Amino acid sequence: MVHFLVHKPIDHVGVAVRDLKKGETVFGRCLETNQEYRITVLEDIPLGHKIALKDIEKGEHVVEYGEKIGFALQHIPKGSHVHVHNLRSLRWG
Repeated sequence: MVHFLVHKPIDHVGVAVRDLKKGETVFGRCLETNQEYRITVLEDIPLGHKIALKDIEKGEHVVEYGEKIGFALQHIPKGSHVHVHNLRSLRWG
């Protein structure tokens, strides 16, 4: 069962295809390569929101769809929820 999807193999985040609960081990798949991921969820993540696929350092660009979408406002550990509280969008400034 796939719990999140990744668009490109270079992405730093996946997108939850159902609500993800803190502490559960979830599985994802890259749409482009079928690469599989296994991650322990560090906090609840709602359907449609992003999960960090790796540790993302403060100030590091975050990649989704193979493109930089923003930068981390703080250290984001693998398995964390990535959203407006810890990501500054490049699109909206």
